[in-house]
Amino acid sequence: MTRTALIVTTKNWVPTARLAAALERAGFVVEMLCPAGHPVGRTQLVRRATTYHGLTPLRSLARAIHATRPDVVVPGDDLATRHLHDLYGRREMYSKDARALGSLIEYSLGSAESFPIVQSRTAFMDVARQLGVRIPKAAIVETDGDVSGLADRVGLPAVLKADGTSGGDGIRIVRTVVEAKQAFRELQAPPLVARALKRAVLDHDSTLIKASLLRYRQPISAQSLIAGCEATSTVVCSKGTVLAGLHFEVLRKSSAAGHATVVRLIENDEISTAVEKMVRRMGVSGLCGFDFMLEARTGHAYLIEVNPRATQVGHITLGPGRDLPAALYSAISEDPIRVTAPITENDTIALFPHEWARDPQSQFLRTAYHDVPWETPELVHACIRRSRKQSVWYSRADAKTETVVTLQGERPKNGGARILAR
Repeated sequence: MTRTALIVTTKNWVPTARLAAALERAGFVVEMLCPAGHPVGRTQLVRRATTYHGLTPLRSLARAIHATRPDVVVPGDDLATRHLHDLYGRREMYSKDARALGSLIEYSLGSAESFPIVQSRTAFMDVARQLGVRIPKAAIVETDGDVSGLADRVGLPAVLKADGTSGGDGIRIVRTVVEAKQAFRELQAPPLVARALKRAVLDHDSTLIKASLLRYRQPISAQSLIAGCEATSTVVCSKGTVLAGLHFEVLRKSSAAGHATVVRLIENDEISTAVEKMVRRMGVSGLCGFDFMLEARTGHAYLIEVNPRATQVGHITLGPGRDLPAALYSAISEDPIRVTAPITENDTIALFPHEWARDPQSQFLRTAYHDVPWETPELVHACIRRSRKQSVWYSRADAKTETVVTLQGERPKNGGARILAR
């Protein structure tokens, strides 16, 4: 019996296209709710792509669920998760079978009691503290007075974070009270109308329009800055039990507060234990991510963030216990898990197109496993066009040789921007 997964995304993000391919390989029939212009539209990875409308998000979501009748819904970004939470709370308004709709959402994400926890950074950190999970000092920041007292409350330097944001958009690292006050004003300010309209027209993303018109201000929290390196954990769960997981140390990022571009596979007992405690307490199901800081001085892992959705590494399959799509399909179908061979034995992975876009001459494109979706050339084309805004000539030589992608108008002296297939 075929099983259907509905991926829901409000962003034109490449990782959701990669996830679609991974779920299809695991055995799912994949459907997607996404904005117009999503890179998956250039491929045959999904059976059907339904257009997401940011001004009527719950209606878009309810219609997609009704049309696809999925066995599981997989959110691909934080706003998609929030839409599912909101739809659960208002399911009687959008479905003739509210009970079935509510059951599907809980089956896909986990206990509805955890929805307010993952929506609030403060609530999430409170739960972690209660469970004895190591976390940084944290506080709510509501007024200029709170900002002025930041040094005493959490210490400086600190990290200010706005709820309801992702991809580094709502994060500021501050080292002085003056910087903190400026960052607080920026994070608290509603989106400018011009910015919201520009994103709607150019990126087909209308999610900022409602927040801009309603002048909505996100809650702000502060955390002490842990000196060290970042780590990320992505797991697939069923009713509070971790079924498979990937733990990575972050080696390179697109920016100080941006997404990872190069990661290294690690084993860390403190991370594993913390994730299992949080997943069990919140009754999580489906794909979920957790971010940590590995303190340089002690090596301790500090939990700093939850990503209640599929993350950008969720498509990576690295064998038993590290194949999230296969574990999810097994949980949904109740068939024995069918783990595929690891995509690489290299523990360092350069994420495509992120590391290549960050630095086309990066050493990691040669020394790490470069995660290019060669099996889907249409997606490679779409990624390059989105990253470089240029037309592309694409060619692939023998699998054992170097593959070269040349960007029109950007031909460097060494003969082209190289993407190495390994």
